[in-house]
Amino acid sequence: MATALITGASRGLGEEFAWQLATARHDVVLVSRSGDELSELANTIRGAAGVEAEVLVADLAQADGLAAVSERVGDPDRPISLLVNNAGYGLGKGVLDSTWEEEKAALDVLVAAPLCLAQAAAKSMTARGHGAILNVASIAALLSNTTYAAHKRWIVEFTHALAGQLDGTGVTATAVLPGLVRTAFHDADELAHMRDEYPDYAWLEPEQVVTSALAAVRRKAVTVTPSVRYATGASLLRLAPRALTRRSRSIRGD
Repeated sequence: MATALITGASRGLGEEFAWQLATARHDVVLVSRSGDELSELANTIRGAAGVEAEVLVADLAQADGLAAVSERVGDPDRPISLLVNNAGYGLGKGVLDSTWEEEKAALDVLVAAPLCLAQAAAKSMTARGHGAILNVASIAALLSNTTYAAHKRWIVEFTHALAGQLDGTGVTATAVLPGLVRTAFHDADELAHMRDEYPDYAWLEPEQVVTSALAAVRRKAVTVTPSVRYATGASLLRLAPRALTRRSRSIRGD
């Protein structure tokens, strides 16, 4: 039975990835800082889906936490077939209001951790000749207004580079660019205002985003933007001048 490792698995898109993969008969490795939430989710998945659900409590902003997850990803005796780099958060403030410590922690989780884990996965998977890496980016990657947007743009470009380097190995890389999604991501005080700023039709459901992302992995697509309206918006943003995207309101949707 194939095994998928999902970071940020305790809630939101990560939890939905865990459920969809488990019900598709994948064993899952659940990674998050929240041990209690992970244990509860793992127990529920084991009972409902009948697959193995392993819990790995780790803070990806900390060197020891990232090292533990990287080691698990690359373990040749317990191979990971699908890595889902999902963990992330938004600061909800600009560099004039944030501290260096806050920016560094966000950079570690949103950029350094996906790079480290994708590298570990790619080396392990190519040695076996099969596997897939799924990086959760954001439609915000097409904006130029926040460090969050810059981090997500890096994820998209990194995925393109990784896909090129993996060509012919049997291993694939995919980035999903969701828009606004109804998850606990926007429960944080810094982001809660966004629930009132955007109309209902702007919000996607987690099930839709995850289904779209996993379908893209299966067809070996390098990028996917869930929903027609966000795909259309993405096309327009790619054509928009940077001066316009710099002034855009933040869209933080993963």
